[in-house]
Amino acid sequence: MTNVEKGPQGQRRGRGARERILSASQQLFRAQGINGTGMDQLCAVAQVSKRTAYQHFAGKDDLVAEYLRQFDPGLMAAVFDRTDLSPRERLLAVFELPTSGPEELTPLCPYIAASVEIHDPQHPATQYAREHKLAIAARLAATAREAGAANPEQLGEQLALLLDGASARTRVLNAECFPTAAAIAVVLIDNALPATDRVRGSAQDAVRSE
Repeated sequence: MTNVEKGPQGQRRGRGARERILSASQQLFRAQGINGTGMDQLCAVAQVSKRTAYQHFAGKDDLVAEYLRQFDPGLMAAVFDRTDLSPRERLLAVFELPTSGPEELTPLCPYIAASVEIHDPQHPATQYAREHKLAIAARLAATAREAGAANPEQLGEQLALLLDGASARTRVLNAECFPTAAAIAVVLIDNALPATDRVRGSAQDAVRSE
């Protein structure tokens, strides 16, 4: 007879176990940290047995890496793939991040948080975080190249650094820092663009602010 895991009301909950585990990891890892979350607590929140958890993930390291993959599988596709924005506007849209709630304006970037907590450079989560950050900078550089930047790789790296700094500072101060970062981004972007594109972009900004 097959042993079916059941929930508090005796309902079947074998299906969707992987999704519940990942959902619980997002909730707990972001609220109390990766190192502060044990598998027992995570399984309790996900309402799965540890046996079920290890059927889906080889161990906590594997789960942490998959947790990070869930955040941005398309490398901010909602920004970079927008066809209604010019390349310059897409670069600025990166800094238009929504707030997450009254207690935390913008949680610390999960990739930064994981790298701070996990000191092993060979850990799969650390490696994935590094790959993600490099990919974001590359995507910013590619968009900067579309916009006509004289040195797109440099601008991409500058904007990536600014984005991470805004995330960390917002978390430390619990005050929204992205508007300030966006204002700095305008200066960086326009200084990197040809004069004609710079004037056109400034005119578009003025129209949107009216």
